[in-house]
Amino acid sequence: MLNLFTTYIKKEKLFSKTDTILLTVSGGIDSVVMCELFKQAGYKFGIAHCNFQLRGDESEGDENFVEELAEKYGVKFHSVSFDTSTFAKKNKLSIQVAARKLRYEWFEEIRTQFDYSFIATAHHQDDSIETFFINLIRGTGIAGLHGILPKQNNIIRPLLFTNKNQIEIFAKKNKLKHREDSSNASDKYLRNKIRHQLIPLLKELNPDISKTISEDIQRLSGTEKVYKKEIENKRSKIIKQDKNEILISIKELKKLNPIESYLFEFLYPFGFNSTMVDEIIESLNGQSGKQFFSATHRLIKDRDFLLIESRRKTQESRQQNEESHRIKKNQKNLTIDGLKLKFKIIAKTPNLPTGQAGSKLQTPNSKTNIDFDKLQFPLEIRKWEKGDSFHPLGMNGKKKLSDFFIDKKISISEKENTWLLTSKNQIVWVIGLRLDDRFKVTDKTKKIYFVERV
Repeated sequence: MLNLFTTYIKKEKLFSKTDTILLTVSGGIDSVVMCELFKQAGYKFGIAHCNFQLRGDESEGDENFVEELAEKYGVKFHSVSFDTSTFAKKNKLSIQVAARKLRYEWFEEIRTQFDYSFIATAHHQDDSIETFFINLIRGTGIAGLHGILPKQNNIIRPLLFTNKNQIEIFAKKNKLKHREDSSNASDKYLRNKIRHQLIPLLKELNPDISKTISEDIQRLSGTEKVYKKEIENKRSKIIKQDKNEILISIKELKKLNPIESYLFEFLYPFGFNSTMVDEIIESLNGQSGKQFFSATHRLIKDRDFLLIESRRKTQESRQQNEESHRIKKNQKNLTIDGLKLKFKIIAKTPNLPTGQAGSKLQTPNSKTNIDFDKLQFPLEIRKWEKGDSFHPLGMNGKKKLSDFFIDKKISISEKENTWLLTSKNQIVWVIGLRLDDRFKVTDKTKKIYFVERV
């Protein structure tokens, strides 16, 4: 088994002989065998143990056992205790998810602090098979069918070459003591149900089912690499990043076949599942403005693009809609989230054009000249609201701001991030888009209020 272990590490290029590895050790048979293999192979390592305080005295016994194990091997021992139940309730997480989050964040802290090259977990082939079925049951793309990967960023799994039966034989042969986790016998968790009920049933149908699925996982992993290359090729052509938004070209998206597979892979990182993807595809030929929400992101079906942005950003935008920012007469500048303005009061000069030409926004719509005497201070900066209307520069009469946005083909996301400069509830400037005709510079203008977006 030692030769298989070292051969696997070299084949998968998990780490080099000069690296020092942080072994995550629970005290169970898998992690104990991992420690022994590292010792016999002559690799440098330290041991890390998490006490989740979920099993009373049993948890304390595990920690003491692992500390003694570190002493036996003469390596550094790192331990931490978590109030996992409280953390799970506070963050509205299951115990399993909470424990995973706590341990991996702590492992990375220890890895960085003590200069370990990688973090090693004791996952083996049986764990990978169970993960395969968990993903299959919950719904997944092809990425979920490769089981557990040998290496992901700073995490390595050096026992994926072997299975539980071989681990038990090695432990018995080397007379290795270990701890039994009583929760492993419970079918409370999905993984344990698969381990205790589904796998034995499949073995009745095919005694070599573990070997068969392991081989299938390897093939799927290879297929995934080819598949991912194609997905990334198309992603780079039709998806663009614009500030805080992701833009997917609807025109280019419709050319892809099968569109369901491509769009699922494009949207999966943003938390959208297959049902949502089907609904989004149905909306592609419909009117603009339909919105879809995952736990973390919002997707808007616009005219030419699917727009994706963080829900946190959306929430911040809504909060800003409820806020206004006052500008005093002699104020020189203002900075709000995503908006910086400079203000200057200047005397009108004879060579400055009047009327529409003198007031029209200058390219790139970042500056405007306003008749100072028509303003009533303090001015206000706020987000647009439904029902807002103004007199667009160069037009006779009033226009709803919502209609103005439609004419200008402004997306929902852009509308939500549009600011207004107002004077006594009258819109003076739709910032970056259009000045109100009532506030333009004329022959009668004596002083100019110059505003620049920087």
